Amino acid sequence: MNIEDFREYCLSLKGVMESFPFDDTTLVFKVRGRMFALTDLDGPFSINLKCDPDRAVSFRERYPCVHPGYHMNKKHWNTIMIDGSISDQELREWILHSYRLVTDNLPKKIREELGSL
Repeated sequence: MNIEDFREYCLSLKGVMESFPFDDTTLVFKVRGRMFALTDLDGPFSINLKCDPDRAVSFRERYPCVHPGYHMNKKHWNTIMIDGSISDQELREWILHSYRLVTDNLPKKIREELGSL
């Protein structure tokens, strides 16, 4: 997966907006104002994704390219170095998991507006 594929997939999810709320290089993806993914456009390609705490630890133990979330809550976020060791399909599943963690906690009316994936 490259940065363009990552961006395109995130934006394909319902209700997603992109912005640069922190600086000119940190691209953030939010659904209804809540962050679920981000990347820094400078340096090696990595992404931060929200993750269920148990899965987050499991991924870190299983994959050398997965680390506790850089500048994030280490319990709920992982940083994934995109080095080709994880398939694009699996990365899309992790992005969707992050998205769903956020949307599952939105008010019922908003969840209904977004529909299901």
